[in-house]
Amino acid sequence: MSRKRQWIAVGAMVAAAGLVAGCSTSSTSATDPAPSSSSTAERPGPGGGTAGGEGSNARSAAAAGGAIGTVDSVTTSGFTMTTSAAQKVTVTATSSTKYLNGTSATSASAITNGTTVLALGTTSGTTITATQVVVQSSDGGGAAASTAAGVVPFQRGAQSAAKQDGQIPANYTEGEGTIVSGTTADKATEAALAAYPGGVVDRVVQLSSGEYEVHYIGVNWPHHIFVDQTFKVAGAN
Repeated sequence: MSRKRQWIAVGAMVAAAGLVAGCSTSSTSATDPAPSSSSTAERPGPGGGTAGGEGSNARSAAAAGGAIGTVDSVTTSGFTMTTSAAQKVTVTATSSTKYLNGTSATSASAITNGTTVLALGTTSGTTITATQVVVQSSDGGGAAASTAAGVVPFQRGAQSAAKQDGQIPANYTEGEGTIVSGTTADKATEAALAAYPGGVVDRVVQLSSGEYEVHYIGVNWPHHIFVDQTFKVAGAN
């Protein structure tokens, strides 16, 4: 073969290889799935409602919630308390934390060892950054109330109870709903804690029916408390 024909053959092979590589790249780009918008965690918006996201209930994000417990110790930055189901909770106060004794305004000095309080705010695990701390009556959220409500305290290694109490919203699917905050979340949290004291509310989501699912941690049962649009507890599972 002449040198000229050798160069023509080599050029054709290079062009063919480039065409194959180009086709392969194009095919890969066309079939790669786009990032799912549902993976974007929806976080609480200021004052209520939500901001961003595509309906995710932001399981890993801090959200509005709260707990009722008896104060164990008080520090300059807040206090620790124990719920009626023996769950330890850390409450952090800020300069904007409001204190109430029932419905009357009070100060941080009202929070003393042995006081039963309701702490509402942003919950991350069993730590609450409080927007509001309310001193409760001496019988509020006690162990007797927790027992009467059928709350099962957390036991490491124990299988969670599988039961249902009251009415569960029709067609409810775990994980659905849109996270809420502000006054709406506070009202749903208070209602859930009054009916089933002992755990920690770590988020509240509004279902498509308009009802609320209050997610509960720190106990073996319940894990989901359902509150209607008038903030009355309908059931739990």
